[in-house]
Amino acid sequence: MNIKESIKNYLAETGTERIVLKAVLFDMDGVLYDSMPNHARAWSETMRAHGLDFSLEEAYLHEGRTGPATIRIVCRRDGIALTDEAVGDIYREKTDAFLRLPAPQCMAGSREVLAKVVRDGLTPMVVTGSGYAALLDNLDRFYPGIFRRELMVTAADVKIGKPDPEPYLMALRKGRLQPCEAFVVENAPLGVEAARAAGLFVIAVNTGLLPDSCLTDAGASLLFPGMTALAGAWDEIRDAAAGGE
Repeated sequence: MNIKESIKNYLAETGTERIVLKAVLFDMDGVLYDSMPNHARAWSETMRAHGLDFSLEEAYLHEGRTGPATIRIVCRRDGIALTDEAVGDIYREKTDAFLRLPAPQCMAGSREVLAKVVRDGLTPMVVTGSGYAALLDNLDRFYPGIFRRELMVTAADVKIGKPDPEPYLMALRKGRLQPCEAFVVENAPLGVEAARAAGLFVIAVNTGLLPDSCLTDAGASLLFPGMTALAGAWDEIRDAAAGGE
């Protein structure tokens, strides 16, 4: 993985002259929290209880999509028709199942990455398809003074959600940013796809069950095995971006 080459390719593909980094947009589940194992388990158990085939791996493939949209896609695939009310009931059951599991902790390496982002005078922002109040509230506890609520994009803010670029375009508007002024840190293929569609440079961290190719094929410019590895490479990425080509 050549960091300078990845940035050069991004500039050429987007027709951007140079990156002037001002902010870093973080997905939440699987990036800031080690919460995806709980999400995957809750999704799989709830869907199967309703006669829908849904593996742990599939939960990772749908990560970032709104909950009701995930349910409708799986229902269409399995030939099951559900009312909007039934979809809502299933999603509430999934939420309850998730909340019954042990509370997720910070993702290893996330604090180190955020410390370097803040050190470099950049604005950290959250762009998540999640609407879990407990996780959003815990951002203040786990990462005190880092994130500002008015700069967050959550499930409550969007109509379409990932893989549509809507959440990242909204984040750019909230932060008064151009695409060349922000990096994205994502762990989900749909999130990577959404960020690239918004014209952003995407750093993927593979913290789940999917092969690396799922993230690179979705458009990730850089790929790391986790947040700790990203923290170790952060200064090189920052310097390469500042140097343009």
